[in-house]
Amino acid sequence: MKEEPRRIPVATDQDVVRVRQLVRTVAVEAKLSLVDQTKLVTAASELARNTLVYGGGGIVEVYGVRNDFRAGIRIVFADEGPGIADLELALTDGYTTGGGLGLGLSGARRLVDEFTIETAVGQGTTITVTKWCR
Repeated sequence: MKEEPRRIPVATDQDVVRVRQLVRTVAVEAKLSLVDQTKLVTAASELARNTLVYGGGGIVEVYGVRNDFRAGIRIVFADEGPGIADLELALTDGYTTGGGLGLGLSGARRLVDEFTIETAVGQGTTITVTKWCR
């Protein structure tokens, strides 16, 4: 079961801030622990920034989900940018194309419970993350 997503277009730095705020709000509503809220907001901030910087902007959808055992939050980051040419390399700690620390995708992956990427060169990237209540 999942609820209707709350959508935020990501086209500016302010939109990245709005994504962080929305994720924090939904995480509190879902009763994630403070530690898990922080992990999810950190991952969402990094992935929203990547959507803006590398994907040229896109859309973020945030919604609550539930399985047979627990509630959680799922976030989908989608862009129509250039895609990721070498996904394995992009998921390697220390790899960066932007002069940062290179912990973006790999760091975000470690902060959530589920992490999937669909990407194709010239067709964009969709990253879906889920954090479950403990």
